[in-house]
Amino acid sequence: MRLSTGNLKNINVPGLQKPGMEIFELPTKVLQFGTGVLLRGLPDYFIDKANRQGIFNGRVVVVKSTDTGSADDFAKQDGLYTIYSKGIENGKEVSEQVICSSISWVLSAAKDWAAILKLATSPDLQIIISNTTEVGIQLVEEDINQQPPLSYPGKLLAILYERYKAFDGSAVSGLVIIPTELITDNGKKLKSIVLDLARFNKLPGEFINWIENHNTFCNSLVDRIVPGKPAKELAAALEEERGYSDSLHIMSETYCLWAIEGDQRVASILSFCKADGRVVITPDIEIYRELKLRVLNGSHTLSCAVAIISGLDTVKEAMDNAGFSKFITELAYKEIIPSIPYKIEPDVAVDFARKVLDRFRNPHIRHEWLSISMQYSTKIKMRVIPLLLNYYKLKNTVPANMALGFAAFIRFMKIEKQNDGAYKGSINGREYNVTDSQAGYFAQVWQNGHADQVVEKVLSNKNLWDTDLTKLPGFKEEVSKNLKRIMAAGEKEITTTELHQL
Repeated sequence: MRLSTGNLKNINVPGLQKPGMEIFELPTKVLQFGTGVLLRGLPDYFIDKANRQGIFNGRVVVVKSTDTGSADDFAKQDGLYTIYSKGIENGKEVSEQVICSSISWVLSAAKDWAAILKLATSPDLQIIISNTTEVGIQLVEEDINQQPPLSYPGKLLAILYERYKAFDGSAVSGLVIIPTELITDNGKKLKSIVLDLARFNKLPGEFINWIENHNTFCNSLVDRIVPGKPAKELAAALEEERGYSDSLHIMSETYCLWAIEGDQRVASILSFCKADGRVVITPDIEIYRELKLRVLNGSHTLSCAVAIISGLDTVKEAMDNAGFSKFITELAYKEIIPSIPYKIEPDVAVDFARKVLDRFRNPHIRHEWLSISMQYSTKIKMRVIPLLLNYYKLKNTVPANMALGFAAFIRFMKIEKQNDGAYKGSINGREYNVTDSQAGYFAQVWQNGHADQVVEKVLSNKNLWDTDLTKLPGFKEEVSKNLKRIMAAGEKEITTTELHQL
C-alpha cells in the first residue's frame, strides 16, 4: 500500500500523526521554490503542524525549478510524505513520526509556467519561500518574459509583475517573501537583485515602487539537519511496521529552528509561528545567523574533506573517531568561536557549540559528508573566509585546524571532467562526483600543477574569495605542507589521527 490521501483511512500506527481530511480543502497560501528535504523537513513541517491546530489554514504549492529528478512521486502520493525525527534532548531519546500534508501540489517551472503565473493572481496567496542553494540568489540579466526565466530572481520578478497587474498595484496584494538560502542578509540581497532586474527589464516605476513599499523581503535562517531518505534497512523496517510505502520519506533530527526577521505585521501573516515556539519572528536575527553559519555550518564545511580523506562516510561515523572528534572540537572551540565576526557572549557561543557537537553525534541520523560537499567552494567563501580573516585580525597567526581543513578541501577538489560533463575525483581508491560552480576552475588548476602551485593559485584567487589569502602570514605555507603530506599518502587510507598530526 502506497501513502496517499485515499489510503490514509487504512493507516493505523500508534504514535504516527495523520492529517484530517479537512486539511485537503485548505487554500494555497504559500508558493515554494524548491522540493529539497530541508524545506520539506522544516518550513513545510511547521506549516503542517499549524494546519493541524487550525491556526494557519493554508497549503503549499511547490515549484520545481530544475530539470533533474521527477515530481511523479509527489503526484502519486498527493503531496504526502512521512517525516521521521529522532534525537537526544536533555539526555533522553525523543522521536516523532508525522505524515506531512502541507504540500498540495508540485509544479514544474519548465512545463507549468502558465499555471504558476496564474497562481500568482490568487487572492489567497500570501507567502513565497525559497531554497535554491547559495548560488541561486544571483543577478542574471535576462528577459523575464521567457517561459520561464532562467534564474530564481527572474522567476520571482515575473510572478510579482503578474500579481501587480492582476490587482492593479493594490497595497494589500503584496507578499511576504522569505528566502532560506544560507547567505548573509538573504532577504535584503534578493530584494536588491529583484529591483535591479526590474530596472533592467524597464518595468514601470509604479511597479518598482509597489515591490519596495508593499512586499516584505525577510532575512531568515533555517537550522535543522535533514539528511533525506532513511537507510535502506531502516526504510524497509519502517515500511513493514507502518504497512505503507513512501517514496518521499525523510529523516531528520528533532532539533529545529526557523528565525525570521520581521515585525508584528509579518508575524500575523506567518501565523504558523503560533503553533511552535521554534519559529522565531524578531526584528534582528543576526545572533542566530552567526551562530548557525559559523559554528554549525563552518565546522561542517572545514571538516567535510578531512572526514572524506579519512575514509569516514557520515558525520556520526566521524564523531565516533577519536582523532576526528579531537580535530572538530578544537576547531569549534579554539578557532571558530573566537573568530565569529559578531559580538556574542562567550557562554552563549560555547553552549551552542556543545549542542552542535551533540547533534553531530546523533546516532539516528545518517548525514553523508558527500552531500555536505555540494557547492563546496561557495560554502568556504560564505562560511569560512570571514572566520579566517577575523582570526588573523585578532591573533595574526595560523589557525592550524582551519589550515588543515583548507588543504583537505583543495585535495578534494582534485577532479577531472568526464565525457558526460560531470566532474569526478578519487580519494582512497573511491570515486565521487563534485557539484560545484567552480568545478571547471579546479579541474584546470590541478591539470598541470603540483601541490605548491595549486595552493598558490587557489589561495590568491580573488574571484573565489574576494581577497588574496596568500597575504595571511604563514597560511599558504601551512596549507601547502598539509596538502603535500595528504598527497604523499597516495591511495593509502589516511586516518584522522594521522591527519591531526600533520
